[in-house]
Amino acid sequence: MFVLAVLLAFSASQKANSSYTANMIVQKYLAQKGICSRREAETLLKEGLIFVNGRKAVPGVPLKPSDQVTLSPKAEKQLSQSVTVAVYKPRGITCSVARTEGANIFDVFPQWQALNMVGRLDKESEGLLLLSNDGLVTRRLTGSDHEVEKEYEVKVQERVFLGKLQPIVRGMRLSDGPTLPAQVEVIDKNTFRIVLHEGRNRQIRRMCGELNMMVTSLKRTRIGSLELGRMRPGDWRRLTLAEVSRLKDSHQEL
Repeated sequence: MFVLAVLLAFSASQKANSSYTANMIVQKYLAQKGICSRREAETLLKEGLIFVNGRKAVPGVPLKPSDQVTLSPKAEKQLSQSVTVAVYKPRGITCSVARTEGANIFDVFPQWQALNMVGRLDKESEGLLLLSNDGLVTRRLTGSDHEVEKEYEVKVQERVFLGKLQPIVRGMRLSDGPTLPAQVEVIDKNTFRIVLHEGRNRQIRRMCGELNMMVTSLKRTRIGSLELGRMRPGDWRRLTLAEVSRLKDSHQEL
């Protein structure tokens, strides 16, 4: 009826591990194992594609230490077909499909042109960008209710100090409405770090403009738990199931 291609044994040794708790439900277990997100697990449960000890899993029933959780071939196929890639967008490359402004992101990464861009970076910005065919990743990171943090390193011509950045911290009014409060940290006399919880068009450049600061360099270094790390312009890597799961569930308590 199903194959044990992905065997997830809820063993006594795992029960003793601090990352596992007693009476864990299957959605939480699969998310912690990095197999899928909790939302995906809930969908698979409704479709009857998750089994516990050879029987269809029942939502809300806690697992026992001796239980074995398996996925049906259909569930495995659905999960394996989802691809999410982290790329380092170089400066001077657009996130537009059109080439009216020069080379675009798929000229740099042609092997991933079948994927969709998850959010954007303007032409003169660089750094972490995601490409994906996973609709849940896209909705989680770009939907109207998204809460995933995005971190940037900003260099400006003018001298910066914390007091000057207070309007950004409190939230300020732009032409399309007030911004949400943000976290900032001064790195040096011309550089600061900012964490946003929203993604408006050219938001950081516009906020700096309101404070009479000229941005000379803007780099996105983090999306949720995913960091740019040692990637260089033009680099890419495919995300693991665990990384994708964390992105999807980063606002939930795992």
